[in-house]
Amino acid sequence: MSKQGLYYPGPDDAWARRPPAELGMSADALREAIEHARSREIGGPRDPRPLLTAFEKPPYNKILGPTRERGDTSGLVLRHGYIAAEWGDPARADMTFSATKSYLSLVAGLAWDAGRIRDVHDFVRETVKDGCFEPPHNSEITWHHLLQQTSEWEGTLFGIPDLVDRNRSLGEAGGAAKGTHRDLRAPGTFWEYNDVRINLLGVALLHVWGEPLPDVLKRHVMDPIDASSEWQWHGYRNSWVEVNGKRMQSVPGGAHWGGGIWISTFDHARIGYLLLRRGAWAGRQIVSREWIERSTTPCEVNRTYGYMWWLNTDRMLYPAASPASFAAQGAGGNVVLIEPEHDLVVVTRWVSDVAGVIERVVAAIA
Repeated sequence: MSKQGLYYPGPDDAWARRPPAELGMSADALREAIEHARSREIGGPRDPRPLLTAFEKPPYNKILGPTRERGDTSGLVLRHGYIAAEWGDPARADMTFSATKSYLSLVAGLAWDAGRIRDVHDFVRETVKDGCFEPPHNSEITWHHLLQQTSEWEGTLFGIPDLVDRNRSLGEAGGAAKGTHRDLRAPGTFWEYNDVRINLLGVALLHVWGEPLPDVLKRHVMDPIDASSEWQWHGYRNSWVEVNGKRMQSVPGGAHWGGGIWISTFDHARIGYLLLRRGAWAGRQIVSREWIERSTTPCEVNRTYGYMWWLNTDRMLYPAASPASFAAQGAGGNVVLIEPEHDLVVVTRWVSDVAGVIERVVAAIA
């Protein structure tokens, strides 16, 4: 318990469960949510490698980081910090794909809190002088642009050009095919989901911290919130860079080419609960409230995106959840939903209909 009377779990499995009725929820409705999740486990092979290699055309379809076969569908529901429902094996550490981006955002927030990033609207080239942010185009990129996926950075990183993900945000709207040429816009004026540019943010933050980002996350976040020792953050075999004369491995913001964060459902829930409590944990401010506010402020050109957190603006992502809710999201239904209005965190793994699960969980609230 904190001084304010809020519940916080202890280390490892010292996490209190409460009957749903004590938390203002219907046990029957929660069982229905769990059954819905179990009955909608994603299809396809459990080995992610065939899917990863099929995602790109040669020569950019190589797997550069480690991978792991997935487990069964799992998840849990927190209300007021207590576990109200859980299913599957929530202690198993699985790949989490693009939900890793939200962890990268936390590392950026720690740098901003510590003054290592003075202003998110500063040009990245003022801090990072590795040749990636040279004029004329890339020199105008700010931290704000990188964090919102509006940087329009042009170049090649770890052997992969940004071109592989151009037009990625336009496919469903009938635009040009992913990986085909698109004239770049001015930084900050166009939103595009581009993993090469996200990985560039990882490199830039590595320069800011001067130490591997997994070490930063562990010391400043995961250890203080009593996360397990099972989580890992993997880089690529060719993502080694030199920072201050030392050779370090940069880590990606997803698993587009393998790697990324491997983490348990329990540890995902700890991160969700940290965000629900606006960056505080048992009386200690881990990440500043202001950074959480910035992270959940809609992007100027995509109202459902903040600083690498998906936002439920106007209930566009999850109609049953409140507009104030937000989520870390990765392929395979790897989602951590933070729902402030109902003091709720929902974590799902390997579920094809996450919105349906959330709808049933919210409906369980009396």
